[in-house]
Amino acid sequence: MLNGVMDLAQTVRSMRPIVPAKAFEISKRFYVDLGFQPRQLTDNLVEMHLGAYAFILQGYCVQQWADNFVMHMSVSDLELWWKHIVSLDLPSRTESRIRARHNWNTGVWSRA
Repeated sequence: MLNGVMDLAQTVRSMRPIVPAKAFEISKRFYVDLGFQPRQLTDNLVEMHLGAYAFILQGYCVQQWADNFVMHMSVSDLELWWKHIVSLDLPSRTESRIRARHNWNTGVWSRA
């Protein structure tokens, strides 16, 4: 990297994706149930933290954008996360469906 760009990069404090939410309160509860800590920014924006990682949940949804939005999270213990998610019984509390399939060759989960 050029020196000027390196100097700029050192000034960045965070870079967070903004996640669309059609049902803002239900979506917020979903992430809180997973273990994220919310920090309200405005009426329609909440920063969701999990340790050093965060994203911004937005109470606004453009369907075409939402249908194409993907957030990738890599974990060191997939089995631990899966047991945690299943134990929460999220479908009964957040109107969500938890379906996944796992490719054991790559370690990647995807929507079923």
